[in-house]
Amino acid sequence: MTQPTVPPRRPLTLRDVSEASGVSEMTVSRVLRNRGDVSATTRERVLEAAKTLGYVPNKIAGALASQRVNLVGVIIPSFGNLVFPEVLAGISAGLEETGLQPVVGVTDYSPEKEETVLYEMLSWRPTGVIIAGLEHTDAARAMLENSAIPIVEIMDVDGAGIDSVVGISHQRAGRHMAEAILRAGYRKIGFLGTKMPDDHRARKRLAGFRAGLAEAGLTIADEEYYAGGSALAKGREMTETILARSPDLDFLYYSNDMIGSGGLLHCLDKGIDVPGQIGLAGFNGLPLLDGLPIKLATMDACRREIGIKAAEIIAGRPHSGVIGGELVELEPRLEPGDTIRKS
Repeated sequence: MTQPTVPPRRPLTLRDVSEASGVSEMTVSRVLRNRGDVSATTRERVLEAAKTLGYVPNKIAGALASQRVNLVGVIIPSFGNLVFPEVLAGISAGLEETGLQPVVGVTDYSPEKEETVLYEMLSWRPTGVIIAGLEHTDAARAMLENSAIPIVEIMDVDGAGIDSVVGISHQRAGRHMAEAILRAGYRKIGFLGTKMPDDHRARKRLAGFRAGLAEAGLTIADEEYYAGGSALAKGREMTETILARSPDLDFLYYSNDMIGSGGLLHCLDKGIDVPGQIGLAGFNGLPLLDGLPIKLATMDACRREIGIKAAEIIAGRPHSGVIGGELVELEPRLEPGDTIRKS
């Protein structure tokens, strides 16, 4: 049996919306580009017609004149790390009602992959770029410096930015954690970290932590590292390893909450008194801490607020009154939880 011939589909055009709404193609174009010189009644009629038809503007074609599209490139190291979803939520909230849409690329903490992702992002001529960190290859830095669009580097302020920067001082965060641990009376301190060669911000926190201990005449008594990603199981394993090697440690400072939570679960399973016999602390202030038997000490890294403020800069709402070259430094908040003795 012969199948009936289906007429070929064609993309909808401005003319289709024009005919459906009863206004000129030029007026339809002005409405869809959000120009202000159209009456509210006409704007509503055009938008309703476009919605009913299912018309989606061709942003690439529309960008040929302006050489820009209403996209914001967002480049982060990882989707698997629970830190970044909250940053992305902040960016999305900050761009709401601006007409700008975030497009996300992931680098897996690889400088070479960051170059590739950045090249592809910039080839679409986005309105701006939000990128995690201050450390980039020379090629990536050159692309960012010559992009002629707003650039916001996020999460870190310990270094020189290309354009605008929004984040916290990880060196100061590490120092403040050392001070809190020392105030509570701990002296034999171990450090556990993952992805340290690639995670610049974790390395800066460790440098600040060492500096804070040094002021009290102390050094880190033992260290345990893992080159892969963070996970509860890995935190358990690393904690078991370092305590077997150095059973006299009285505090464990983790590079992030994920392995810190695994360490806490290990200690509780083994009947170790936390925080009496041993204290623990992580970093980031992740929501998963609320589901633990006791609350792990941590430091809130202001992730959502960083995302919101970065998006506001890209959208042209500077906080200093000057567009470009803005520095927004936020202050991380220590949350002692239940794993640091009350000083």
